Amino acid sequence: MNAKIETFQNPKPNRKYLITHIHPEFTSVCPITGLPDFATITIKYIPDGLCIELKSLKYYFLEFRNKGIFYEAVTNLILDELVDACQPLEMEVITEWSFRGGIRSVIEAKYEK
Repeated sequence: MNAKIETFQNPKPNRKYLITHIHPEFTSVCPITGLPDFATITIKYIPDGLCIELKSLKYYFLEFRNKGIFYEAVTNLILDELVDACQPLEMEVITEWSFRGGIRSVIEAKYEK
């Protein structure tokens, strides 16, 4: 990915607290049909030293708009890249996909330090 996920110093590093970011307008492309896929992405994490900056997160998500990628790969890629960027104590990425062919999919991936 080209967009750099920016971070900032955790303002309360001695306290465990949960941060939740919800992006209801995520889009990517089905690698088989080429049709657009729509999802709500929820990121939950307990920061260690760094927190994710939201503007860079938005631009990061926009890079998937024309990318042909399966739901499972999207979910795990986002988790891997966000963990690399901010090294949280814990992180969970949940992708909730719109109906396609009468089926709705929800993918969850978790990380613990």
